[in-house]
Amino acid sequence: MSYLALYRKFRPDSFNEVKGQEHVVTTLKNQIANNRVGHAYLLRGTRGTGKTTIAKLMAKVVNCEHPTEEGPCGECDSCKAIADGSSLNVIEIDAATHSGVDYMRQINETVQYAPANGKYLVYIIDEAHQLSNGAFNALLKTMEEPPEYVIFILATTDDEKLPITIKSRCQVFDFHRIPIETIADRMADIVSREGEKAERDALLYIARLADGSMRDALSILDECLSANMGKELSRDMVLATVGAVSIDIYIRLFEAMMNQRAEEVLDIINESIWSGKDLTKFTDDLAWFVRNMLFLKLSPNLRDELDLTSENADRLIELGKDYPVETLASYLTTLQYLSADIRKSTVKRVTLETTLIKLMYPEAKGDYESLASRLDKLEKAAFAGGTVPGAGASVQSGTLSSVSSAEIDALVDARLRSELDKKVAEKYEQIKAIAMETASMKRVQVEDIEGKRQEYREKIKEKYPPATAKELDELFLDRWNEIVSQLSPIKQDLLNYYQVVPSTEYGQEGKAELIIKIRKTPKEKGHLKYYAKNAENLEQLGKDISKIVGKEISIRSQDDDTASSEDKRKKDSLNLFLEKGLLVDVIESEEDRNG
Repeated sequence: MSYLALYRKFRPDSFNEVKGQEHVVTTLKNQIANNRVGHAYLLRGTRGTGKTTIAKLMAKVVNCEHPTEEGPCGECDSCKAIADGSSLNVIEIDAATHSGVDYMRQINETVQYAPANGKYLVYIIDEAHQLSNGAFNALLKTMEEPPEYVIFILATTDDEKLPITIKSRCQVFDFHRIPIETIADRMADIVSREGEKAERDALLYIARLADGSMRDALSILDECLSANMGKELSRDMVLATVGAVSIDIYIRLFEAMMNQRAEEVLDIINESIWSGKDLTKFTDDLAWFVRNMLFLKLSPNLRDELDLTSENADRLIELGKDYPVETLASYLTTLQYLSADIRKSTVKRVTLETTLIKLMYPEAKGDYESLASRLDKLEKAAFAGGTVPGAGASVQSGTLSSVSSAEIDALVDARLRSELDKKVAEKYEQIKAIAMETASMKRVQVEDIEGKRQEYREKIKEKYPPATAKELDELFLDRWNEIVSQLSPIKQDLLNYYQVVPSTEYGQEGKAELIIKIRKTPKEKGHLKYYAKNAENLEQLGKDISKIVGKEISIRSQDDDTASSEDKRKKDSLNLFLEKGLLVDVIESEEDRNG
């Protein structure tokens, strides 16, 4: 028989072997014991947490001829058939490759036939979120009211893509990430059953790499055992196999960064690359390294909660003494951004090197944190004596021995306030300069516009001599329709809708002026009234007419008093008519009563 991968070979055969999902196992065992098995289940959670394993165990136990409290017996014909994949009572569907509606229609047809052997017909739909909308719709009715011998078990890593109508028809179980210790214990048991040996530190490191996935952990373990056959598996062997980096590398790296030895930092990166280390994994592990150092600095008692040996925890505590909490927190934030950036970078090495150089020389950034870092270095050098890295100057020990800590803090705060005030002032001056420049530009623009308008008026006066009232009368008689037809549509509507007459205020020899008489205007013509009331519009209209006739003609608007008087007269007449009509009605009604 061909070799089976460890995660397949040691797939749990009973509920007791399922690790890290006790809340699911307990619920299902109680349902089976009390004959309360549901017709549809939704198992959701991250990869490798036991969803498919639970689904197969459930299918076995409900069809087992001799079930026990721990699960199926594994000896009956039904259990053996399900185990070797020959059972007709358990149908596994990979929704990633069978996502169409036709497959769901086949299910709707086959559920009508009861199983020939066993009690239940179990459908296991893996990666159910990849089913199409049509497939979900075809499955709805069957899932809501299936035959009593049918059970649906849906497994998914992305339940957000499942329609709410599907979720509401299922009992939903959330599968948690499996704890590191639980994964390590399970691997220790498997290593023992395989006749191999492995150190606890190696298993814990594999468990952390698996990120809560038992399947991932067993796959890494399988690879490491194969690479180191006949040897006791150690942490260093795991590091060499999976391409990870030892903690010693990170300690060397931080010591070089602390002393600003850029050449050594680049050598460490180069060494990691040539030994086959993945820079993405290198960055992730570096972030974990800083995270552990930060927590150990905050509380050394946390060493038992972290994935570290006692020796490495002591080394991190010692290394962390040289870094303030604020600096480590800033490093961790920077590395988190680096982890995201390096995954999409086309030059991963340059991205990593640039970030590490920025961490080595924070003063280059010129912000509050970098200033605090520089002052911290100067303060340490002042008390301890020696050379400040990157400063090129030495500080004699004891020169500040007579200065109290409170006085130093006050000096530091004053320096920080001074630097911040300086930067705020610089920003203010920049904003002020921009504002003044903008205001100046607006002023120039306004002046230019007014100047151009005046210039245009002068050109009009020079180009078109004023027309007399007599000339305007002649235009009305001979060319008015021709003039109007050359204007824009809205100006044509305006001059055709309202009455346009020459002004009576000018004599036959005086300057010509047109008047638009605005009468009562309905709503649908309101835009014409608005146009006629706008002085700028009328000024432009006068220019257009002047250009056509070759004479300067001004135009203005006024309300049509004649129309207003006529409307008032009609209204008064109507009121009088109504009053007389009412009077006649009153007289006639009195005569009828007296008669």
